[in-house]
Amino acid sequence: MNIYRNIELQKENQTLVLSVVRSARKTIGLQVCENGDAVLRIPNQLSADALQKFLDSEHAWIWKKVEQMQTRMEQRQETGAVPVGELSRDELEKIKKKIESRVNAYKKAMGVTIGWITIRNQKTRWGSCSSKGNLNFNYQLYYLPDELLDYVVIHELAHRRYMDHSKEFWAEVEKYCPDYRERRQQLKKYKLV
Repeated sequence: MNIYRNIELQKENQTLVLSVVRSARKTIGLQVCENGDAVLRIPNQLSADALQKFLDSEHAWIWKKVEQMQTRMEQRQETGAVPVGELSRDELEKIKKKIESRVNAYKKAMGVTIGWITIRNQKTRWGSCSSKGNLNFNYQLYYLPDELLDYVVIHELAHRRYMDHSKEFWAEVEKYCPDYRERRQQLKKYKLV
């Protein structure tokens, strides 16, 4: 790995310093670290002109990625969520137990069966339910208010009856979470990025 140089990108009154690293790769990649560092990884053979062309054409995309990471860091400060890579095995087990206990309580109340429960670091979903009844939950739910965790659990368990978002599905959610509309709005303020 070889740091080629630092490049500054400007946007309004902000400056982003990108560390450019050349390596034996075929494509250009961007890594935005949680501490705010940004690393642009480029192929060894990429010319300075080609690099500048990439930076010009992908300027908005680079800033979008930086802003997503800033949002993630702000949200983690607000909720106390620890990056998944920094969690100990005991902490991961504690997260899994809390989510599983909520699933087990609601699956009994709702009279549904499930397959596996998996806790992940999903980038786009708080939870999901497969047609086989396997449930996936984002580990960050652990750090949100309990009523939001419960809403996501109820939502996914309602998919055990209706694998869509039909009127019947929402009526099922409402049986166990009468204020689901408010909870859904609250959940939207937390971003998965």
